[in-house]
Amino acid sequence: MTKEEDKIVVEGVVIEALPGTQFKVRLETGHEVLAYLSGKMRKYYIRILLGDKVRVEMSPYDLTRGRIVYRHRVVHEQEAGIY
Repeated sequence: MTKEEDKIVVEGVVIEALPGTQFKVRLETGHEVLAYLSGKMRKYYIRILLGDKVRVEMSPYDLTRGRIVYRHRVVHEQEAGIY
């Protein structure tokens, strides 16, 4: 198996922003994990805000931590709950 096959990819919502580009993310399963931004997201200054839907990669060895690899685009502000 390659390293890519070992990763668990899940969707979640950012519920808290922490120092050092870390975030608390609530996964679709209901679990909360500590996630950090991937290098490419830092390089291109992708901003993550509370309530953003994100894709998180996790290692099967530590299911309490993850890496944010994608922020889903929001088409309309009303869909995001921002009025």
